[in-house]
Amino acid sequence: MSTGGGTNWFEAVALHWTGGLASASFYLPFRGVKRWSWETYWLVGGFFSWIVAPTCFAWLLVPHFWHAISSVSHATLFWTYFFGVLWGMGGLTFGLTMRYLGIGLGMAIALSYCAAFGTLAVPIYNGKFGHLLTHPYGEVILLGVLVCLSGIAISGAAGMSKERELPVEQKRKVVKEFNFTKGIMVATFSGLMSACFNFGITAGKPIKSASKLLLAQHHGWNIWNGLPSLIVLLWGGFTTNFIWCVILHLKNRSGGQYIAPVMASDAGRIVAGLDGPAYTEPSTAPISAEDAIRVPLFRNYALSAAAGVTWYLQFFFYTMGQTKMPAAGKFSGWTLHMASIIIFATIWGVILHEWKGTSKKTHRLITAGIITLVLSTIIVGLGNYLHPPHHAKAARGAVPQRISKQG
Repeated sequence: MSTGGGTNWFEAVALHWTGGLASASFYLPFRGVKRWSWETYWLVGGFFSWIVAPTCFAWLLVPHFWHAISSVSHATLFWTYFFGVLWGMGGLTFGLTMRYLGIGLGMAIALSYCAAFGTLAVPIYNGKFGHLLTHPYGEVILLGVLVCLSGIAISGAAGMSKERELPVEQKRKVVKEFNFTKGIMVATFSGLMSACFNFGITAGKPIKSASKLLLAQHHGWNIWNGLPSLIVLLWGGFTTNFIWCVILHLKNRSGGQYIAPVMASDAGRIVAGLDGPAYTEPSTAPISAEDAIRVPLFRNYALSAAAGVTWYLQFFFYTMGQTKMPAAGKFSGWTLHMASIIIFATIWGVILHEWKGTSKKTHRLITAGIITLVLSTIIVGLGNYLHPPHHAKAARGAVPQRISKQG
């Protein structure tokens, strides 16, 4: 069986774009969840995103994956988990950008910060930024990153144009709580914290090294080597979201929704800023007996699970795409990922009529933003293609001894 090794920028782009499609689409199943508070369906979806899916995929594809995790130092586990906690704060508020701005604009602005910080901070922190500036392939990659940021800025300009043009009533037909000011504030925080995911992936490199050896020993595909490190990173994200959802359950007395076949009155609920992207003002009207029996538990669980697994698939494909990137250009994989998310999120925004009623100028900005982001992907891919091949020897000595003796 092939080990799936070697760099290939065509495959890298395809895999990153597939992950971007999954990320841009994951929230759609949540739109079908009925009579559950945000904290209920968010935690159910998160359980599948951050616990079930990562463990199952690693168990299926990486032999003895737990050895790759247990063999590394406590420091590696801590920092991977810690950055996951910080990323969880960004993920927790990420949904709020869609509550206040809609899918298209919300993702574009939040991910602009995420792309800029997550892409450039890693090579700067590792002291490799200067190296990129002195090599043609590095200059091309950085040009692609700048073009990506320009595309994100154009997408943001389209959103601001939409804000000016549409009356509040029309905007709230598709985004019930549209609020540009709140949305910008939340998107800024969310984007910066979400970029910590890239730092978590960097911190988890020793886990990837151990996974590579396990896959080689068992004739598995090297393309799966990033899956075990995702488990630890996503534990951190789950921790943040779990704590907040439990707080909301206690505040709103909504913990019984997981098993309740009828909808309890929420007239006494005080809606707070972090109540979630789909929770509007509570109804004060009495609930009829007919309406009270309409909590579709199975449907809600199925849709939340589908949303959760779809979300996880973005990083399933992201880690695969990273294996196809040359070592010096791996940081640019984050740019490819962010650009593709914004492209598909904008397309979803158009499909869901979030841009309906805007002017031709705004439509031109939307189109220009997508074209610029596609161009940035091509430039980043070209830069990675220009990177000279580097045939490194396997650093088996860096892998824990108890791993190296297995198989």
